[in-house]
Amino acid sequence: MANLINSAEVRETWAPIIESATGINEAEKLAWMSEYCHNHKLYEDAHLMSLGTAGNIYGMGNVSLPSATADGSGDKAPTLLPLAMQVAAQTIGLDLVPVVPMAGPMGLLSYLDFVYEGGKLAGDVAPTYIKTDAAKAEVDGKDNSGFYFAWVGSSRIDNMDIYKVTEVANELVANTSVSDAINALDTEVDADDATIAIVKSVELVKGLEDHIKGFAAADEDGNPFSRGVGEQTPDKVMGLSLFSKSVAAETFQVAAAVTREQVQDLKQFGVDAVAQVESVLTNELTQSINNLILAKLNSLGKANVTAANVNLDCNLGAGTLGGETIASNHRRILTSILAAANFIANRGRRGAGNFCVVGPKVATALQSVAGFVANPMANTLSQAAGAIYPVGSVAGVNVYTDPRQAWGADNADYEVVVGRKGDGNGPGLVFMPYLMAESVQTIAEGTMAPKVAVKSRFALVEAGFHPETQYVTYNVKALSL
Repeated sequence: MANLINSAEVRETWAPIIESATGINEAEKLAWMSEYCHNHKLYEDAHLMSLGTAGNIYGMGNVSLPSATADGSGDKAPTLLPLAMQVAAQTIGLDLVPVVPMAGPMGLLSYLDFVYEGGKLAGDVAPTYIKTDAAKAEVDGKDNSGFYFAWVGSSRIDNMDIYKVTEVANELVANTSVSDAINALDTEVDADDATIAIVKSVELVKGLEDHIKGFAAADEDGNPFSRGVGEQTPDKVMGLSLFSKSVAAETFQVAAAVTREQVQDLKQFGVDAVAQVESVLTNELTQSINNLILAKLNSLGKANVTAANVNLDCNLGAGTLGGETIASNHRRILTSILAAANFIANRGRRGAGNFCVVGPKVATALQSVAGFVANPMANTLSQAAGAIYPVGSVAGVNVYTDPRQAWGADNADYEVVVGRKGDGNGPGLVFMPYLMAESVQTIAEGTMAPKVAVKSRFALVEAGFHPETQYVTYNVKALSL
């Protein structure tokens, strides 16, 4: 399903409606919600409720849900956009990750990376670099299918060895490319002239994550060219590579039913039972999506710390000095958040962390520290019970509270997740909604009572080569208030 108008027209059409319905006025969120609403409206226009025939009497036929290839039954509400907008607006987890709406149940997520591409490999004219998990003794200085490799260091991200293609056999020079050098490492010929596999993984070296000292310089020590040498030396080549990842929408679904008596009797109190059921189901979808996003962030953050082999825990019970107060002890938590944010900048090299998620007890400690300024984060939405919610910011890092974390006893340990929200073109977690909320109302044949089913379809994608470098998970130890 393709967009029929350009993004500027989509934004102009939908932004006022979204702002009026939800109170959202943040430019970034209005942008992706406008695109989502446009896609959702196209979906609804293509799947209007259909009526079957029974003799010469029009009826609704069997209850059926709409799909990509078939219309739904007449039970499908004519428009579900207000419900979808509320789910999107109340899902605070979407503030933590970039959102790229999908126009259908399948889609492509594209992201960019810069690599030491090299071009032709004849001599040292335009060298290329690769990294591999093959044993160093199998590659360094060896002739692999006419290619010669020299070890230049190890990757700071995954510890794979980095090699420079230093020479190419004469018979290969004319039609040699970067991919040929990579393929050469897939096999080698042993002493008995038997071809054997020596490597599980070979890839190009990324310019941002694995910077190679001396690539733009005169030598490997990083010294610059003199003018005369620079004039006669061909440029080494870096490439901009666009990668695509195929994704498919997955589903959260939940249903609820009310009795006819509830519908009738609650009216005297001004309560719409069906509307209340939809509200509860919306909250359930919101919490489910929030929990999924937080679990992924937590897992990636732990993987990053493990791969880096560092300890970022904030131990409030260690190294206390005479004269310290509880407030000065709690001030360490702020420092640990900033340390984790800067560690993300160091590992991912795309910027520092700009959000963190803490439990209610850590949030209380942060709010009590002088100098922690609550950010009003203007909006008119009431946060759904159990959902994460914003509490403020410190030094440019937005702080969110996850009330699912237990309060705990004094001197307990609490997890903190710090991350960087990107733009969807780089590494990290990306949320791709297809249908944020789709509702079907039916009438049970036996009791004639209404039943409401709500479904959300989306993809949560790990984009880029090292998405874990954009997140950190650590513990605040021995916290007491």
